[in-house]
Amino acid sequence: MRQDQSPASGWVLGLAMMLVAFNLRPALSTVGPVLGLIRETTGLTAAGAATLTTLPVVCLGLACALAAPVIRRMGPDLGVLAGMALVALGLALRGIGDLPMLFVGTAIAATGIGFANVLLPALVKRDFSATAGPMTGLYTMTLCLGAAAGAGAAVPVERALDGWSVALAVWSVPAVLAAAAWFPFARRSGPARPPRPGRLLRDPLAWRVTAFMGLQSSLAYILFGWLPLLLQGRGLDPLHAGLYASLATLNQAPGALVTATLAARARDQRAWIVGIPGMTAAAFLLVALGADELRVPAACALGFGVGGCFGLALTLIVLRAADAASAAGLSAMAQGIGYVFAALGPLAFGLAHEATGGWGLAGVLFVAITLTAIAAGLPAGRAQTVAAAEPVAG
Repeated sequence: MRQDQSPASGWVLGLAMMLVAFNLRPALSTVGPVLGLIRETTGLTAAGAATLTTLPVVCLGLACALAAPVIRRMGPDLGVLAGMALVALGLALRGIGDLPMLFVGTAIAATGIGFANVLLPALVKRDFSATAGPMTGLYTMTLCLGAAAGAGAAVPVERALDGWSVALAVWSVPAVLAAAAWFPFARRSGPARPPRPGRLLRDPLAWRVTAFMGLQSSLAYILFGWLPLLLQGRGLDPLHAGLYASLATLNQAPGALVTATLAARARDQRAWIVGIPGMTAAAFLLVALGADELRVPAACALGFGVGGCFGLALTLIVLRAADAASAAGLSAMAQGIGYVFAALGPLAFGLAHEATGGWGLAGVLFVAITLTAIAAGLPAGRAQTVAAAEPVAG
């Protein structure tokens, strides 16, 4: 907590941060459960569906790459507000109900999510430096709860409102509420300016954090886009497939909280970088190929692992940064470059499924990405930091 911040105002800021975090995944997790219905009613091809699940990840990466100029012009607090406004607008546009607006709205919402994704770690480093691990876990947990709510409610809301477009657009309401809650904090001030991109691009540690962020994100977006259809391919109806996906997503919350909190207290994070992704890969294979009676525990373990990977990636950003400005720059690099490459995961996963008609090759791809994430992330687990940001005039 900053020295000029009272405990009461710190709690209010923390709650507002949680509201923002809750709205950073429903735009992504609500599409998968109704993707089959979208294809049925619009004629969207399998390649189009793969593009739809890939588009938000690309937009996330591009938005993250623009975060440093946003910090310089607006400050991180106003940048978060701008991000939430874009999320609300994009979700509302998806309610129009045609394919062009579905893609446009998804792109706009993902751009807003990208801004907030980058800026929140810098705000944690600035405002909650003494409790960075628990705060990272809390907002990551809340983010995962938002994802679970979107995945679980998508089909019931679609049936209640009689239309996939309305079921997707209704999530603009909590986004507007989050923007309103954040508005009092949208002041034009913030941490020191982020380091120049060239400095981080020459830092091997920054690249290792970036690689782990991108690869673990690829796993998460594969599940957001394809887990419901995978379960439907194993014989579940859309409602029950969505509920299993929601169960997995719901368990991301304790995975993020526990992993981020405990990993931040460890001397270094290498054991966590091996254990959590390894558990994720094993659980995915059980969900995709295992016996039906193992589906519930496997879905819970899968969600815990994916949430833990994300919480661990954000914890690495906070711990490997020397100060708040470095955290902003490292977050922009890790998420900007990482998400662009993460977009290849759901695309390749969908194409592997389309090529074989089954989930075996796609499952091999999932495990390969996991092993690559472990190999890339291990050096980032050592207790070291990128250089502190240098002041920039102007």
